[in-house]
Amino acid sequence: MDERTEIRRVLIVDDEPDMLTLLTRILVKKCGYEVRQANSGDQGLEILSCWRPDVVLTDIKMPGIDGVEFFRRIKELDPTMTTIIMTGYATVDMAVNTLKSGAYDFFQKPFDNDQIIHAVAKAMERTELLREKQKFDELRNQLSAEGEFHGFVGRSPRLLQVHDLLQRLAPSSMTVLIRGESGTGKELAARALHAMSSRAGRRMVTVNCPALPEQILESELFGYSKGAFTGADRDKDGLFIEANHSTLLLDEIADIPVSIQTKLLRVLQEKEIQPLGQTRTYPINVRVVASTNQDIEAKIARGEFREDLFYRLNVVTVTMPNLEELRADIPLLIHHFLRKYRKEYGRPELEISEEAVQTLLHRSWRGNVRELQNTMNRAVLLGGGKKIEKQDLMLELSPHELGKEPAAGIPEEIQHLDYNVAKAVAVKEFTEFYLRRAIDRTKGNISLAAKNCGMERQALQRLLKRYNVNVDTFRHKNG
Repeated sequence: MDERTEIRRVLIVDDEPDMLTLLTRILVKKCGYEVRQANSGDQGLEILSCWRPDVVLTDIKMPGIDGVEFFRRIKELDPTMTTIIMTGYATVDMAVNTLKSGAYDFFQKPFDNDQIIHAVAKAMERTELLREKQKFDELRNQLSAEGEFHGFVGRSPRLLQVHDLLQRLAPSSMTVLIRGESGTGKELAARALHAMSSRAGRRMVTVNCPALPEQILESELFGYSKGAFTGADRDKDGLFIEANHSTLLLDEIADIPVSIQTKLLRVLQEKEIQPLGQTRTYPINVRVVASTNQDIEAKIARGEFREDLFYRLNVVTVTMPNLEELRADIPLLIHHFLRKYRKEYGRPELEISEEAVQTLLHRSWRGNVRELQNTMNRAVLLGGGKKIEKQDLMLELSPHELGKEPAAGIPEEIQHLDYNVAKAVAVKEFTEFYLRRAIDRTKGNISLAAKNCGMERQALQRLLKRYNVNVDTFRHKNG
């Protein structure tokens, strides 16, 4: 669908009332443009001070400032505005000179109606192209030397296209579906949409759909009244109410049960919710953003996802590029994460070797940016020297490396063991070392260590218990 929904605008400047009437009738009735009129260049400038057209039609010979000077002022005001010159026989030379100065086209009076319609349509296309280019240029100027944009890092054309689309969508309240592989930054895109919108003053609410059982997800989304079900001992506002006048991100929307899909469809259609146990509905003003890494069309074919809900969610789709499409941005990402984790772990002197960089550049990142980030996090946390070396990345060998001698970096004492035994010993030693370094870095703070390791707090606690790592030791050590 065409994302541009506003009516295109034309300003006509001519001192002949009949010409203004004729052109207005043609452009409004046959083309559907929004048209305003000015009987002089001075009046045209007044209109331009508060109303910005896409195309200007101006006569050359007028009282006050003539069409040539008027065109010069337009270029200063907005160089993306496309100007068409209208001229009589006596001023053709002036029109040609204006064309050389940057006017788009000119036609001589009297003119053919179809000629005008065609010329204005082509001028509209030019304006749109110029304004698209201007947006991209402004976007590049907004990026820092590192190429950051609301948490995104990179300057690849494909990423800039996503930035531009997010900027254009942000002011609206339309529903957006963000699609892409795991680790491509779908939640980051949703947060960018929210941050650039008029709702940014309120907290964006995020729901991890597959993390909640069906009954809990339903009550969390829509809320409930006291006594609605066993254990409902009080009224509870749902997340739609919490997100009123803000943004609600339904993360991994493809995993929600069909029963909840039906209720969600009604919310999107009616703009109101009905909490569990109530007959009353409540109007809401929520911008819904959904994300998924799954093939929803395949789920529709299997009867696992409602087709009508899909079309309600899929008003506009933002498709996040994978890291293979952004390969030129990997050096920027490497140094961005290096700076981030050097600061976080208090290692300002740490550098990264060229061999390590080349290893990262030539690796296939199935987990996309998230996998690269976790690799850099681990290398900065656990690297023992003043420079991150290839072995500090702790990456599995790629297929083209498998034919090489594997003994380097593997302890001599396990090289001749049975594979499964050797693997168990290596995993145990690595895990114990990793956990102790992670806890030591945070002085025994389990929550912070879990965040740094990219895992849930409970999962880290289970590992600490399994490998007998005493957290108190690190608290006392650093206390």
